[in-house]
Amino acid sequence: MFDSKTKILIIDDMFAMRKLVVKSFKELGFTDMTEAGDGAAGWQALTEANPPFQLIVSDWNMPKLTGIDLLKQVRADSRFKEMPFLMVTAEGDRAQVVEAITAGVSNYVIKPFDTAALKEKLEAIYEKLKSAA
Repeated sequence: MFDSKTKILIIDDMFAMRKLVVKSFKELGFTDMTEAGDGAAGWQALTEANPPFQLIVSDWNMPKLTGIDLLKQVRADSRFKEMPFLMVTAEGDRAQVVEAITAGVSNYVIKPFDTAALKEKLEAIYEKLKSAA
């Protein structure tokens, strides 16, 4: 599993959902989380972070820059192309899931979710990274 000090960027335009995601990460023992209210603010936080973030958790549907467009931007940038990216979405539509996989998402979780579901997705991402290393 990811280290509890992993630097996490949580991006969601809904304040309540960001707080729910932060709460779930805290329940899992994580301590270093930064929030952004939309994809554009998330991109800015990502590019300015020092030390860099180690995991992105992003909503799909947001103003200014959607989660899928942010994912594509992240994957196109050599600094971040390998960074784990977890998409959080209310959209369970198969076409969207396929689009996210094609764009290089590390995993996705459908809203509403609980801490156990989040942990399962994070463990799957971690195992994938470990086997690729």
